[in-house]
Amino acid sequence: MRADATVYAPRAMQTLKGLILSGGRGTRLRPITYMSAKQLVPVANKPVLFYGIEAMAQAGIEEVGIIIAPETGSEIRAAVGDGSALGTRVTYIVQDEPAGLAHAMLTAEGFLGDSPFVMYLGDNLLQGGIAELVDAFRSGEPDALILLTPVPDPQNYGVAELDGDRVVRLREKPPDPATDLALVGVYMFNPVVHDAAKAIEPSGRGELEITDAIQRLVDTGARVEPHVVRGWWKDTGRVEDMLEANRLILDTIETRVDGELRESHIGGRVIVEKDAVLERSTVRGPAIIGARARLTDAYVGPYTAVGEDCEVTGAEVEHSILLTGSRVADLHGRMESSLLGKNVTITREDRQPRAYRFIVGDNSDIGIP
Repeated sequence: MRADATVYAPRAMQTLKGLILSGGRGTRLRPITYMSAKQLVPVANKPVLFYGIEAMAQAGIEEVGIIIAPETGSEIRAAVGDGSALGTRVTYIVQDEPAGLAHAMLTAEGFLGDSPFVMYLGDNLLQGGIAELVDAFRSGEPDALILLTPVPDPQNYGVAELDGDRVVRLREKPPDPATDLALVGVYMFNPVVHDAAKAIEPSGRGELEITDAIQRLVDTGARVEPHVVRGWWKDTGRVEDMLEANRLILDTIETRVDGELRESHIGGRVIVEKDAVLERSTVRGPAIIGARARLTDAYVGPYTAVGEDCEVTGAEVEHSILLTGSRVADLHGRMESSLLGKNVTITREDRQPRAYRFIVGDNSDIGIP
């Protein structure tokens, strides 16, 4: 510890609040996010953001603040409402510019007050939720608890260096990472972190980095504890991550058929939602068919999420996500590893296709030659 370090005394743990960051622009998911907030892109037919809110509720956190951007805030408000349907009370906090995670946290200081809190990135998924981690934070009362996981490409993340069970250094997207331990997008803080965030300067990319704020806590003698996550964690900021998250969630479902099967067959774990109709079709799970979807002379393969009001006719779809209202028809090749936005139409023209892979934004029409 440095000679001029400030030592933070332990304090009684107050009621935790939650803070979910949903203000990012989602540039890596374009064109899907040109017209929709990235946190509302569904995984297994549920918006990614809802998983984080439900994780908060399951951990006993009743008050949740959601950071929103001016451009997408109204869409998030409409989807989440007051939070009661997801088991929480939600307050919306507008972040005028995407100036970093620590900036977002400071923007929410009025909501957080002097409460300890859990900060959760709204486009992240964590296996098993956060209830046990929140219990550990409540009982241990550190100034910060950070979640870490080994990754193959640590240069793309905030990276932690440990000395035993003590955090000694954090760096944001280092070109030469000293470890492979990336920060998972869930953080737990006592309110001392606000002073730490106010003491840092913007990084080279012009943002107030949460890694710098945590490093400030470390340098001033605060107790920062690491927890290495052994289950899966997904940052769903890229298309391939969305598809992988979809796979991981679908692997947990159980069969439920509330729709209608007409000369159709399902195999494996499959959910068919209310008013969906399968006619002369086969679905091999794990897969989910949304409400009012219609499959006719179709094949839907494993790890596919067909959204509400979608239509698949005379086509094969596998390992893909179809958002609300999309239509795939008359393809003689299999569409796979694809992400279709809302109200997309893909049909076949006259010439013979071989294979298809699509990433298509909302309200698109594509004719396949």
